[in-house]
Amino acid sequence: MDNSATAARRSAIYLLDQVLGEGRLMSECLAEGALDRLDPPDRARAQRLASDTLRGLERADRLLQKHLRKAPALPVQNALRLGTVELCSGAAAHGVVNAMVEIIGRHRRHGHLKGMVNAVLRKIAAEGPTEWNRLRVPRLPKWLRKPLVEAWGAEAMAAMEAVHFAGAPLDITPRPGAEVTLPGARLLPTGSLRLDVPGQVTALPGYADGTWWVQDAAAALPARVLAAQPGEKVLDLCAAPGGKTLQLAAAGADVVALDISDARLNRLRENLARTGLVAQVVTGDALEQEGQYDAILLDAPCSATGTIRRHPDLPQAKDGAEFGMLIELQAHMLAHAWSLLKPGGRLVYCTCSLLPDEGEVQVEEALDILEGVAIDRDALALPGVDPAWITEEGGLRLRPDYWPELGGMDGFYIACLRKAA
Repeated sequence: MDNSATAARRSAIYLLDQVLGEGRLMSECLAEGALDRLDPPDRARAQRLASDTLRGLERADRLLQKHLRKAPALPVQNALRLGTVELCSGAAAHGVVNAMVEIIGRHRRHGHLKGMVNAVLRKIAAEGPTEWNRLRVPRLPKWLRKPLVEAWGAEAMAAMEAVHFAGAPLDITPRPGAEVTLPGARLLPTGSLRLDVPGQVTALPGYADGTWWVQDAAAALPARVLAAQPGEKVLDLCAAPGGKTLQLAAAGADVVALDISDARLNRLRENLARTGLVAQVVTGDALEQEGQYDAILLDAPCSATGTIRRHPDLPQAKDGAEFGMLIELQAHMLAHAWSLLKPGGRLVYCTCSLLPDEGEVQVEEALDILEGVAIDRDALALPGVDPAWITEEGGLRLRPDYWPELGGMDGFYIACLRKAA
């Protein structure tokens, strides 16, 4: 029987196998119950170990290649990678090495390699921690790095990769009027609170009372740009997991929250119940939605390349093949959402992407195509928003390398469009 630490490591290796071998996202694995048999602290540990390994993958492979004639089978390779990252992060050598030897030793197909795992990790334990910091900050895969360098330049790309490697703190959005007191929390310029070492989220003060919810500081800005008013009929398209819905409902709007995934909407329903906020939750296709609304928030499906600092599995599981399909879908969604907007209404289009084709270019084309459209630059004048982040066409471009001294932010693009009365 595994102890809890070994069980968490075994589960982390499984997650790595799924991401690097099957091209699956960790969120998909978790939704299917990959870690359900673990206690909450061990679930959190398994996710952290897998994420840390994916962030440090390039460095781990560089260190391991000196001790391997050829790459072993993926489960063994991922055990070595995980062990290397742990050892180079200061974990006790005997605990890490013994755990990895036990895990591989009990593997049905690869148990005979436990001696190799022991020998390699003992060499890493002796040499790795010194060599680790001499290696460059891990880079994104070429399929993604190339278009991002073309968009933002090599210097900005290097700064973003440094933020990705450092990982993401926990940001929360306080419910308006609520008093939120969390030890170690910092108030960010835009009004979010940030915890660098949060611990177990559900155990934090105020969580059970619904006085706040988890939401990256960048992700909290689209709803603030929309500025829903009490009594307004507001449509939140592609609403799950629901942070923006909670913001709109807390503002007093009459909110319809729509998403095509009922499973993902379950988390939104849980958060509505926890916070005591009210919204009409609808499972459906955004392109089939009907009605007329005072305001619409469209958080369009996208590459999610702005969220790599908290989802390091994304560039390893994907290859960019879906970009064209997503860009076409975004254009269709934006046009349909515009048809649902009342005269005089406003629509916020946003994506958690770093690719201009999913942000700036979409809005540039919308300004040429949509009838009665004007961009509202004034809506972006929010506390903490640097005017330098406002783009030529009038949108708001956020990047991971912004606020480097505070821990960065997710990459986002946000634009507010107004319809003629």
